Amino acid sequence: MSEQERRPESDGRDFADAAWSVPSYLLSGILVWGGLGWLLSRWTGVYAFIPIGVIVGVVLAGYLVYWKYCR
Repeated sequence: MSEQERRPESDGRDFADAAWSVPSYLLSGILVWGGLGWLLSRWTGVYAFIPIGVIVGVVLAGYLVYWKYCR
């Protein structure tokens, strides 16, 4: 492995990027899908869409984290 391919200073940055990306994905999934659930709940009057949206957001964000970092 050449010196350009392996730089020790980038290893810490990769971990830090992942450490900030994972909670960001989870939080944005909750906010976006929960917000869509809230809008749908306001529009239809059925308030079950808020927790459904939050759960869908967590599941999709978790899948995105798995797909990006664990494959």
